[in-house]
Amino acid sequence: MELITIFLGFSLLVHGALGSGEIVCEDLSVGLCAYSVASSGKRCSLESYESIEGRRGYQCKTSEVLVSNIDITNLIESDECISACGANRNSLGISSDSLLESSFTSKLCSQQCYQKCPNIVDLYYNLALGEGLYLPAFCKGRDLNGRREMSQIQSSGVACAPSAASIALTLEADAP
Repeated sequence: MELITIFLGFSLLVHGALGSGEIVCEDLSVGLCAYSVASSGKRCSLESYESIEGRRGYQCKTSEVLVSNIDITNLIESDECISACGANRNSLGISSDSLLESSFTSKLCSQQCYQKCPNIVDLYYNLALGEGLYLPAFCKGRDLNGRREMSQIQSSGVACAPSAASIALTLEADAP
């Protein structure tokens, strides 16, 4: 009974925060942005910016990326799906980089994610297609040969693992 009360309270809080129930990415808090889909069908994207004082801040923006499944518009992804799929609400932008991480792809291809979290699967299905991969075959191949998916992504020539030099430059750029 307590769980139902907590869920209803959270639902009312989210609905109240969103006014009419329509999701506008720019109205979402940073903590709800990533993996949400606006009423327009466009994905929300967490973006960073630098303030006038030179401090880094974060804001939710509407991306140009449309969902391919109309049933997942006007959606804030559940914490259960974020966890089951190995996603991170603090992810900046929309990128296929996570597909290079075997721990992420293991969770993405798991039954708990793949069968129950259509929003996240739709996103990575389309990102994988952009890399020349078909996600269902990718996940099936993962079951058969856990290391195969890394060579598939790297051999596509589109997404390569970052070099040590580029990682160092990225870390330097992100340093306060």
